[in-house]
Amino acid sequence: MITAPLRRTALAAALLLTASVATAQVPRLPTPWASPRARTSQAIGISEVTVDYGRPGVKGRVIWGGQVPWEVVWRAGANENTTITLSHAARVEGQPLAAGTYGLHMLPRPDRVSVIFSRNSSSWGSFTYDEAEDALRVDVTPVDTPPTEWMEFEFADLSSTAATCRLVWDTRAVPFRIEFDTPALVVAYARDNYLRGVAFFSWQGWDNAARYCLAAGVQLEQGLQWAERSVALNANATNLTTQAGLLEKLGRVTEAALLRDRAAGMATETELNVQGYQHLNAGRTAEALAVFERVTQRWPDSWNAWDSLAQGCVAAGDTARALEMYRKARALAPEDQHARIDGELSKLGG
Repeated sequence: MITAPLRRTALAAALLLTASVATAQVPRLPTPWASPRARTSQAIGISEVTVDYGRPGVKGRVIWGGQVPWEVVWRAGANENTTITLSHAARVEGQPLAAGTYGLHMLPRPDRVSVIFSRNSSSWGSFTYDEAEDALRVDVTPVDTPPTEWMEFEFADLSSTAATCRLVWDTRAVPFRIEFDTPALVVAYARDNYLRGVAFFSWQGWDNAARYCLAAGVQLEQGLQWAERSVALNANATNLTTQAGLLEKLGRVTEAALLRDRAAGMATETELNVQGYQHLNAGRTAEALAVFERVTQRWPDSWNAWDSLAQGCVAAGDTARALEMYRKARALAPEDQHARIDGELSKLGG
């Protein structure tokens, strides 16, 4: 039997629990936002740009000069700050901007828009925007676009060093160009990270870094030091060819030629072929032909050797010989190469 005092105690406990639940923080029920959150990222070289924003819709409203009034700082989206994150230091419209996350705002006008990067990236909209917190402000020219219902950020005109970020909404786009010094970033990463890891112990690691300098045409002296370290670990046709290429770009032509001869004597077919294409891509057609001839002499049953020689003949303007070399290549080539070689023959009228 439950006594009266016990009943009163249980009732009091139940009332206390009910009061606690009533005053507790109730979690928000997930429901759709009127302006859903979005994020778009773009790799540029080895860097990345990410824009995080709320996407408002047109919904039949007048947007530019209406919902987004002229001469008033706008959050470039909806709800919380639109943010833009740069993984490395960049140039925006030619102006320097450090790596980091910024609040992205815009000051729209009929004929131009100020794009603002604020050091404050955690506010609600632009209501507490303070010009004193600007990290950068650049003026750009808006462009007309086909109608876009939901505001979005996109990236266009992409290269390994730059891209144009565009806010697009209604019938207008606001573009701003973002550029990174990708070659300098790659070389710095090779020096400070890549070559201090496992790559430090292998000739391939040092050669990879040296070949980047050669291909990009940047920091050639640094690249030469890396190539020399690779050769010291294990001299072979690949790294000797890299070293020769760097010496050549530095004007040390005689040294480069000696190294190329040394590399050719120990090269595989693929390595020697690569050397030939290095000459060809640099416009040294006679040197390329000499290398491709050497490949066909050492590997006469290789369809790829004759195919490469044919390409060299095309570059030299010797159509008759190019046709002859392509026919030899086709006779030796696997069936999956026939259509491509036939296409080359057709281009040459053969």
